[in-house]
Amino acid sequence: MSLLLDTSVGCLVGAAVGDALGGATETALPEQIRARYGGWVEGVVPPYHADWATARPLAPYHKGDGHITDDTLMTHALVRAYAAKRDHLDAYDVVELLVPDLIERVVYIPDLERDGVTFHRLAAAERWLVTRLHHAHADPREAGVGNIVNCGAAMYMAPVGIVNAGDPAGAYAEAVEIAGAHQHSYGREAAAVFAAAVAAAAAPGAGVDDVLGAALDLARDGTRAAIDAVVKEARGYDDWKAAIPALRAAVAPYDTVGEEYRSPGLGARRPSRLHAIEELPVALGMLVVAQGDYRSAVLGSVNYGRDADSTATMAGAIAGALGGVAAVPPEWSTVVAEASRTDLVEPARVLAAVATEVFDRDRQRFARRAERFGGLA
Repeated sequence: MSLLLDTSVGCLVGAAVGDALGGATETALPEQIRARYGGWVEGVVPPYHADWATARPLAPYHKGDGHITDDTLMTHALVRAYAAKRDHLDAYDVVELLVPDLIERVVYIPDLERDGVTFHRLAAAERWLVTRLHHAHADPREAGVGNIVNCGAAMYMAPVGIVNAGDPAGAYAEAVEIAGAHQHSYGREAAAVFAAAVAAAAAPGAGVDDVLGAALDLARDGTRAAIDAVVKEARGYDDWKAAIPALRAAVAPYDTVGEEYRSPGLGARRPSRLHAIEELPVALGMLVVAQGDYRSAVLGSVNYGRDADSTATMAGAIAGALGGVAAVPPEWSTVVAEASRTDLVEPARVLAAVATEVFDRDRQRFARRAERFGGLA
């Protein structure tokens, strides 16, 4: 297996496993998670609500038991968009490739336990893509303006990092372009920084400090401040259990949702240059606490609660890219693949092949530019 393929598989399988483990604890607070499961969650567990089909009528999803959520469904849809174009994506490709996939392609939706189009599984902030681009025919470059500001675009941006492996600035720029069709403000910024973090992790020999360096170099405004604050706090811990309250306190000044996660205030998820989504800084913080170890970074994110599936998706993608296939515990990935009835590896194989083709195209483009610039010089 080539290093690129190993990195791609580690990243996407790692993201999916984090998503599945975190789905069980999503929206709960750490103390509620421990009370429900009789201690810390250490792997695949049943749903938080035993009566998951009726406990939350607006969101009757079977999260837990190893089921992936919309985070992974969206990630795989973006891989298919890359597979169709076999080049860098832009906002117009979201209209022409991603949105049709979401509303026309029938896939198995694990936490609905049936086949359907991905759109049926999306939350309001992700359905915005279809409303604005398919129905309202908005300019895709600015269609994200007005959406709920959340991690909805960030949660599926890992493929952008693999396509731009070793080039965090390129990943940032491409993700900003793509995410503009979906998100704005700090939601769009987080998507770009997450893609950059994956691209940095995908470089040969990369470590946690390389990922953090790329994130802090490229992040702007409240997103950068939140990452900086959480990472500084995380450096004082080597145990994710002890770090959970400290990381929450560090990110709290930048988070608009507030302590009552299920009952956010009027200022929640509104655009701001001073604030940040919570999930990316915490994922990076857990990566620091874990010193890059996949298992610890994901379990810390899962037990942190709140938007646990997205936080664990991001932590899992970055740690998986750093460590490759071997980093992701097979006892988790096997259960998640079987429970989700989803091939977690094949999208990563496709993405690695696309990334190779895109790099060849980039090399040819740069050669042409170098020749032209040489004539000018």
